[in-house]
Amino acid sequence: MIKNTFLFLVLCAVTFFSNAYLAQEDEDCDGHRYRYLIYDDFQKIEDVVYGANLDSGGDTLVLDMDVYLPPVEDTLTNRPIALVAHGGFFLVGNNEQFDVVPFCEDLARMGYVAVSYNYRLGLDNILLLQQSLQEAVLRAVHDGKAAVRFIRKMYNEEGNPWGIDPNRILMGGSSAGAFIALHAAYLDFSEVPEIMDLSDPGLGGGIEGNSGNLGYSSEVLSVFSMSGAIGNKEWIESGDVPIVSTHGTEDNTVPYEEGTIQIFLIDVDEVDGSAAIHERVDILGIDNCFYTFEGAGHVPHQNFDTYYDTTRAVITGFNSRMVCPSYQQICGYYDVTNPPEIDEEEPADCPQDIVEDGIVDINDMLIFLANYGCIGECVGDFNETGNVSISDLLSILAVYGSYCE
Repeated sequence: MIKNTFLFLVLCAVTFFSNAYLAQEDEDCDGHRYRYLIYDDFQKIEDVVYGANLDSGGDTLVLDMDVYLPPVEDTLTNRPIALVAHGGFFLVGNNEQFDVVPFCEDLARMGYVAVSYNYRLGLDNILLLQQSLQEAVLRAVHDGKAAVRFIRKMYNEEGNPWGIDPNRILMGGSSAGAFIALHAAYLDFSEVPEIMDLSDPGLGGGIEGNSGNLGYSSEVLSVFSMSGAIGNKEWIESGDVPIVSTHGTEDNTVPYEEGTIQIFLIDVDEVDGSAAIHERVDILGIDNCFYTFEGAGHVPHQNFDTYYDTTRAVITGFNSRMVCPSYQQICGYYDVTNPPEIDEEEPADCPQDIVEDGIVDINDMLIFLANYGCIGECVGDFNETGNVSISDLLSILAVYGSYCE
């Protein structure tokens, strides 16, 4: 009984390891992909409808997205996908905006699938700016969550047409788009400020909202923020998803630290900017990366190549490690156009490849476990001790996932 229980636990652990790690560490995590520009071109699918909901005026608005894909010669079917939202203070803008389109194009050239999505805009009462802005944020959060759910719906119901991995979804944006990602990731419904009137148009449905695709998860792997902020950093709790941010110290629109968000020089609401957010996640032990642009203003990446190059490097350096955990940590600038030479390891000669298919995987482990405890000339006696024991188990675990001759 003890032996069977032990083997069952080993099998469960190996199965989890196989699903959660090997699926991400196969051919796509080669040291270049998701971190460097590996393609010169990309594909684009425009105006994909992902949902609908009432706008601030009570009219139904159809919501759509543009999808950016690696070129046709890229045949992987388990690519991570990044959802990117544009800025515009929840008043103006669209998914063709120059603060997000170049980034989406470059993500596709790096091997990701990228999505630039539209969301509901509008402040319904200029005499109640604080309330109207907070309600606009919640509407956009509902739309962002519906976009994430739509990605999973396409994977499950439409045969994964974009070749994505539904377990590796990233969410982020620029300015207002960063607000969406931060609140989608860290705000619980119990924390929604009481100043909001949830009976106003398009605010129903709890934290998930009613913008479409209910029944699928809106959880994401990590978030990224370009000049963003959150209503209250205390909403971030231990165990929440990782985050990477960039922000200028002289941002007069969205504060770099704690401060007031402004529109047309009018104070609208108190928020916690990137410096305050990362102080919080550091305390909580949440994996993160924060890059400060000294002396820069709001969303500098959209106007200056140097800032764009650094922003792109900081975000993809961090996110590439989120989607490929074997990658080394990078939090800063590197040249994404210059991938390093990678020495390919020669396949090992390993007896643990029992099935002899070139890799030590779950199939070999199942055969090994079936012979565990065998005495004599046994399959799985890698150490040639005359029985299949714990030392042999440690031996196969040490090379699990390795390619063999």
